[in-house]
Amino acid sequence: MPFKQISPEFSVSGQLTLDDVREAAAQGFRTIICNRPDDEEPGQLSSRAVQDQAEALGMKFTYIPVSSSGLVAGDGVKMRAALETLPSPVLAYCRSGARSGKVWNLAAEASRPTAAEHAYDIVIVGGGSAGIATASSMLKRNAKLTIAVIDPANVHYYQPGWTMVGAGVFSAEFTRRSERSVMPRGVEWIKKAVTGFLPETHAVILEDGSSVSYRVLVACPGIKLDWDAIEGLTDTLGKNGVTSNYRYDLAPYTNRLVKDMKSGRALFTQPPMPIKCAGAPQKSMYLSCSNWERAGVLGDIDVQFHNSGAVLFGVAAYVPALMEYVDRYNAHLNFESKLVAVDGAAKVATFEQKRGDSVIRVEEKFDMIHVVPPQVAPDFVRNSPLAAANGFIEVNEATLQHVRYPNIFALGDACSASNAKTMAAARKQAPVVAVNALAVLEGRTPVADYDGYGSCPLTVERGKIVLAEFGYGGKLLPSFPNWLIDGTRPSRLSWLLKDTILPPIYWYGMLKGHEWMVKPHKIGAA
Repeated sequence: MPFKQISPEFSVSGQLTLDDVREAAAQGFRTIICNRPDDEEPGQLSSRAVQDQAEALGMKFTYIPVSSSGLVAGDGVKMRAALETLPSPVLAYCRSGARSGKVWNLAAEASRPTAAEHAYDIVIVGGGSAGIATASSMLKRNAKLTIAVIDPANVHYYQPGWTMVGAGVFSAEFTRRSERSVMPRGVEWIKKAVTGFLPETHAVILEDGSSVSYRVLVACPGIKLDWDAIEGLTDTLGKNGVTSNYRYDLAPYTNRLVKDMKSGRALFTQPPMPIKCAGAPQKSMYLSCSNWERAGVLGDIDVQFHNSGAVLFGVAAYVPALMEYVDRYNAHLNFESKLVAVDGAAKVATFEQKRGDSVIRVEEKFDMIHVVPPQVAPDFVRNSPLAAANGFIEVNEATLQHVRYPNIFALGDACSASNAKTMAAARKQAPVVAVNALAVLEGRTPVADYDGYGSCPLTVERGKIVLAEFGYGGKLLPSFPNWLIDGTRPSRLSWLLKDTILPPIYWYGMLKGHEWMVKPHKIGAA
């Protein structure tokens, strides 16, 4: 592959092979920049493979993907920051080299991010559950902090309630409020999207190419629901019997489908991990079956659960109770069965199923299908210096501090910790991040640790819940004594907790910085 020199310190090329990387090292290049998004075309060599080869040869590597549809100002800002900090000469590549040349020109025009323009003690990326709770917990401890919360959303959702919307227990409107109404007093809300991170210069890049500087960064932008990963799904969602409680506007459709269904086949799916609230895919199945049972039509409905994983639930202690309901509802379990396509008009779902050492494709007719989409880290996280190999923000599991950048913390669905991605986990994480971030702000090391706590209220029937509470390694971490709530058994009190108690705790407790039952645990304390 020929390398085209743009300047004495910068050259471009088309897609590199591993041999090209070796040739670049032999020619004295010290840095390789990938400007081509991964998976732009079939068979494309991944940026990770190029990075591994480059680093093995002693070169630096960074990934700054540029869309073929056109450059944006933030591309130039990120490119400039890389060129100012990485050793030269630099070789940048894309499909043909053209985009790399254009983004180099844009970098020359880009204004350098400075701390003087927009600087804060704390910058929080993400105004969801984790971000708002962390900001509130910080302000409870130090009201003089300058805090910016960056999020473009107008609406804030209580997402754990969407399962109940799909079952007809909550209205959709019950789960939403304006973002403005939950924003803590004392923070500045920057209503823009983040497009990149510059940890070396302590700044984040916004969608308009501007930047915001921080002393400490808290990243909690959530998770990306990858609807497009399932062929045909996007085009048929919300019609043809295709629904999902993972979207606000579709949960009422789930309820309508369940009410109207008197016979036929109902499919429920679960994608590969990680996903937020790993119990939610089966919750919709149990509540649907409970409603059909109450309506006297369950015996006429073929219920199937297609799980990409090999077990019903990842913590074995809760499986016996769940299996009792699987048997009660006569639901057929299909393990290692991954949804890959949906033809809504024909009402056919296609699954890839593992059979021994091989994988086969199986088509299933349906009258109703509840789909849970695959879930990945947001693009601007996955393509950033903060990402681990799996794309999520790489943190110490105990302190939630970034493993390479000590003034960066992450929590919620976007962090790499191996805990369950649930709202309950974010509620426990927020005070830990709050006190640890404040400690770093004061020049100290983190003072609190997180035990991996997460909770999944498994709604096994209308009026009863198996309250799964566990931490790292599947260790059971019940909040209540066994005589009050045995989390391994269905409980009416657990239903009361989910139905009546938890929503106000969320709106008036967690989001306001009240740390009921989640006070941060001091490192080393019993």
